[in-house]
Amino acid sequence: MQTPAMLPRAEPHSLSLRDYGASRGSHAHDHFQVLIGLAGVLELEVEGRGARVGAGEAQVVVPGDRHDFESRSGSQCLVLDTTHPTWARCAEHAPADASRLQTLALYLAQCAQHPDAFALTLQHGPALLLEAWGATPPAPARSRRIDWTALAAWARAHWHEPLGVADLAGVACLSPSQFAQRCRDEQGMSAMHWLRMLRLAHARELRLGGMGVAETARHTGYRSPSALTAALRRLDH
Repeated sequence: MQTPAMLPRAEPHSLSLRDYGASRGSHAHDHFQVLIGLAGVLELEVEGRGARVGAGEAQVVVPGDRHDFESRSGSQCLVLDTTHPTWARCAEHAPADASRLQTLALYLAQCAQHPDAFALTLQHGPALLLEAWGATPPAPARSRRIDWTALAAWARAHWHEPLGVADLAGVACLSPSQFAQRCRDEQGMSAMHWLRMLRLAHARELRLGGMGVAETARHTGYRSPSALTAALRRLDH
């Protein structure tokens, strides 16, 4: 029997849209591979067990599992290659809401065809798929300590990006909903309010240090000097 090739480790999260045909393939991965059917039927044999991924169906292949695959009439799948350990739990049960997962997969598939226009959506797509599957980290993850000082330093270094709750949650290794609740509990404000106050504090610090309004606006991610001035005025009142 021919031993399938072990493909190189994937990037931490990689989303792609793939078409499968009648040509039979066989390999194993050093990472999880999540297949979500969009059209047609992909026939699989995973470690000797038969499986199929039709439109609206999904399959998780765990690291090291040999899998043969073919699609006699052609098929298309949204494929996530990931090293996130939570997918081990997803491999043990079907999605909690298959229709919700399918709707999300169809949207991400459209975004995957225009990666430059939907870069932010594709960046957060893997986490959204994990939530849609219904296997987000369990409640005890709330005990994970958030280093607010380090998180603030990270945000200050990324003002040039359109930061949101999902970005902060990713750095803190929490889901967006968990991070939002922790911010309310530990900082006494919403995550976006915390981020806004941090940005304004940095801007005020730069202004007090003698930096001009226009340069301060550029350093802290405001779209214009007038937008920064208005934000500082609102803070003072």
